[in-house]
Amino acid sequence: MTTLIIIAITCIVSFMAFNNPRLIEQLILWPPAVKRGQYYRLVSHGLIHSDTTHLLLNMLTLFFFGRAMEPLYTTILGPFGFALFYVSAIVVAILPTYLANRDNANYHSLGASGGVSAVLFAFILMQPWATILVWFVPMPAILYAVAYVIYSFYMERKAVDNINHSAHLWGAAYGIAFTVVAAPRTISYFLEQLSHPSFRL
Repeated sequence: MTTLIIIAITCIVSFMAFNNPRLIEQLILWPPAVKRGQYYRLVSHGLIHSDTTHLLLNMLTLFFFGRAMEPLYTTILGPFGFALFYVSAIVVAILPTYLANRDNANYHSLGASGGVSAVLFAFILMQPWATILVWFVPMPAILYAVAYVIYSFYMERKAVDNINHSAHLWGAAYGIAFTVVAAPRTISYFLEQLSHPSFRL
């Protein structure tokens, strides 16, 4: 239920912002505004997206993997456990980028990708051999994770697009770390699963 509420709120705010530059200006991560005390932007930037494709990809990923992971955090942390995980992931994922650009008035960032990456990698930690469709091509979740990390590192170093690959990486790392801290037995479970490949097309 929490996953659906997050998706609904994100979609509503994103659609409102598509034709409202002022709303984008108020919510987007902009270092000078954060330095002036508008810390809410560390979260609010995750409610807006650059276009419908950006929004659709993030929300579809969150829909499938968020619903799979939500019961774990609800069981361990209570009814607001998944919301805590997701919102904190958005903040943690963007912090390194913010700190690197805190004096750059020309820097802006938006999108829920950091939080979504955290959810996705938490899922992979729990089900490394699950089938993930990448552009309709099935592959094991663990293989996708390796490819995702390599690609993100490569694109971050090249810096040839406007995608915040750093947030993807930090979100992924946080998703794993948060889950391990919340449920320490996850590590032994992951290693056990990894040692028994069960990938099916």
